[in-house]
Amino acid sequence: MHAEPNLYDYWPYRDRPKVVWPGGKKLAFWIAPNIEFYEFNPPKNPLRPGWPRPAPDVVGYSQRDWGNRVGHWRLMELMDKYGMRGSISLSTALIDHHPEIIEACVARNWEFFSHGIYNTRYSYEMDEAQERAMIEDSIRTIQAATGQRIRGYLAPALTHTERTFELLGEYDFWYSCDLFQDDQPQPLKTRQGKVVSMPYSLEVNDVITYGALAMDPWRYADILKRHFDQLLEEGATSGTVMCIPLHAYLVGQSHRIRPFEAALKHIADHADDVWIATAAEIAGHYREAHWDGTLGDIRRRGLERPGFGFAAEEEA
Repeated sequence: MHAEPNLYDYWPYRDRPKVVWPGGKKLAFWIAPNIEFYEFNPPKNPLRPGWPRPAPDVVGYSQRDWGNRVGHWRLMELMDKYGMRGSISLSTALIDHHPEIIEACVARNWEFFSHGIYNTRYSYEMDEAQERAMIEDSIRTIQAATGQRIRGYLAPALTHTERTFELLGEYDFWYSCDLFQDDQPQPLKTRQGKVVSMPYSLEVNDVITYGALAMDPWRYADILKRHFDQLLEEGATSGTVMCIPLHAYLVGQSHRIRPFEAALKHIADHADDVWIATAAEIAGHYREAHWDGTLGDIRRRGLERPGFGFAAEEEA
């Protein structure tokens, strides 16, 4: 194992070239509903239990099942109200378990990206052949069900391996959500492809705010508003990205949905300055319009670290 993965160069936020979003928008905004499937009694992984409590855990299972039965539909209707499409972090097996959810999202032209097969099966201890098989299954299965060639990846339960990012480049993914190092996209160092690290905030992820911090719903709404306001202010000179990662079994609860709506309304009220998009749209624009400028700025500042370079440049 290497002490330093060298996945990206240190690139100070101040004085970067401005990222210009379509229409001259200051901020690119996307929502990532995690539509997941948790197995009732998953296979054991030596590095991490499938459930915090002894399995089978009917309590944890039924709470997450509620998210797919009730919470997702409530969240989807709310997003419809504000004209916001989701970029779905999808447990691929959900296609078999709840195809009606997939059909409803396809009808709304939502984006899909891979979150592994089950959220109770981790990348830990996978060999290369197993990880390849999981990625290939995600590409094939989601395309067959939705017509979309997925471009994004979030490792199941955030359990990537040392080879995950290399595989994403090899399989022509455009972005990864597995790193949390910045408020703007940034190129990742892969030997093939042009893979962008896409801002996907743990700070405003409802698993953290509701699960780990047991936050009051109105407190969470206030945090989302302040998070947005700060990024919008900075975006005037830099071009920022805001993502809200969500889980319907949390944010979709009856007592939480109205405070969350207040946050969405606050964002929608600034539509003149905000590009409401999908993650693939954001990554696609960045790859085409700003990838080369980023690498040039890193070099001008003398920040490029030794090691292999960026695939797209080497191919050129």
